[in-house]
Amino acid sequence: MTGTLHGRAERAAADLAQAEQALAEGAAVVVPNPAPLTHVVTARRASTVNEAKGRPAGQSVALWAHHPDTLSAVEQIWALGPEERATARRLLTQERLTVLVPVHDGTGTPDWAPPAVKDGWMLLFGARWESLRPLLDRHPLLYVSSANRTGHQPAATTAEALAMFSDAVPVLTVPEPRDAPSPVSGTRRRATTTVRLHSDGRLELHRHGAQDQHHADPAHYLEELQERCRQETRDAAAP
Repeated sequence: MTGTLHGRAERAAADLAQAEQALAEGAAVVVPNPAPLTHVVTARRASTVNEAKGRPAGQSVALWAHHPDTLSAVEQIWALGPEERATARRLLTQERLTVLVPVHDGTGTPDWAPPAVKDGWMLLFGARWESLRPLLDRHPLLYVSSANRTGHQPAATTAEALAMFSDAVPVLTVPEPRDAPSPVSGTRRRATTTVRLHSDGRLELHRHGAQDQHHADPAHYLEELQERCRQETRDAAAP
């Protein structure tokens, strides 16, 4: 890895109240995710996320699809049919994937959506950890990216995030739930797998990540993923 770590590992992590205050004041905050996902950095402005990562302010970032109102608003500009929209929601909320969806050109696009759109595709981040609900519910509109600065892997622990980011970027820590499932043997914390959902319902692997790490064959992973989506559609249609 290249680059220099900018933070100090010995500085204190933030609690939910401190993270909430930082977001409300317009700062970026690093937040954890449940295993096997790594931390992410989030803010109310896309440029703030990029600046925290040390990259150009205008670079595209993901929209955090954690709030139903935000998701409903952007769903109106997706170039997807009803069944494909349902698939996109499942990939985001249940599979906790990062998803690329095609969008319509023209009017009707919310003025806060363009930072997450590039070349006709919208990038959406779907993980929503229950431990973060007190924070996320207060901020329906957030932009998000993996918690790393240029030249480094995403932070997998609080200590890594504290060492990587400047003091201006609080790092939230929350206790692991007592009933959290034990990780599968050999599972490493990684950034989310990213899939591209085409208008015809076809899935394409855009970036390897946490969810597909135990699949040597991307086609096999996508086949399993597609079948889970089909099964849910069948279950929903059953009397």
